[in-house]
Amino acid sequence: MKDWNLVFAGFGGQGILFAGKVTAYAGMMEGREVSWLPSYGPEMRGGTANCSVCLAGRPIGSPLVLEPDALVVMNNPSYDKFIGTVAPGGVAVIDSALVDRKTDRSDITALYIPATRLAQENGIGKLANLIMLGALWKATGFATLESLEAAIQKVVPPSKQELVELNMKAIRLGIETAK
Repeated sequence: MKDWNLVFAGFGGQGILFAGKVTAYAGMMEGREVSWLPSYGPEMRGGTANCSVCLAGRPIGSPLVLEPDALVVMNNPSYDKFIGTVAPGGVAVIDSALVDRKTDRSDITALYIPATRLAQENGIGKLANLIMLGALWKATGFATLESLEAAIQKVVPPSKQELVELNMKAIRLGIETAK
């Protein structure tokens, strides 16, 4: 399976770190080498948040992702910071409900997913991050869908297991939207 270096970025409170953690666990479910490196401002909710995730078939030399194969971006400041770092041939999944820009880069694939709007319209308002994750999965196939589902079951705390199906609904919505 292909190695992946990914960056997830947005505001604190959008579930950026959670989406990255689910991605890392999906890689772990497949026995891959994994790193998950969160970074967030002191403000937490409302401040910037991002994380680097590496999925590899060999030991990972550095968890820092400077040139991601794929980017998930959920706000304008993060778009401005990271869109230029995506590796040529890479993928950018952009929440078009919150990011009011379109890239002029012709060397990457850009998917514009109105995830925040879709989450609100489908009664899953806090799960735009997982809609974005579903779109990322559709665009990259970074893990199997079975591994992604197992990762959701692992990462959702035992006290909130009733939310597993809602999380999977959000992922499926992202998959359907990213045609």
